[in-house]
Amino acid sequence: MRPDQQFTIERDHPSIAGHFPGKPIVPGAVILDRAIALLMRNLPGKRVVILREVKFLSPVLPGDAVTIEFTEKMPDCVSFIGSVGHRQVFRARADLDVVS
Repeated sequence: MRPDQQFTIERDHPSIAGHFPGKPIVPGAVILDRAIALLMRNLPGKRVVILREVKFLSPVLPGDAVTIEFTEKMPDCVSFIGSVGHRQVFRARADLDVVS
């Protein structure tokens, strides 16, 4: 698995308009969706079955480059941290299962 990867949510993403007008931030669900998509590219044949200990620590603004670092704890568990620059924006842990 690659140790880290990045994604950016563009300013014209459909979720941005209503979240929040005049002071937009990227919704947590969008951030987790992108992070999980990166995770699944690195772990073919697996899927996330439960997200545990999701904690948002700082807002992500449209256009921010979010770097994700994944750490496999066991074959069925992975932790991941999202950062913008040196600022940690979220952390989470996911239980995995084999895709059948």
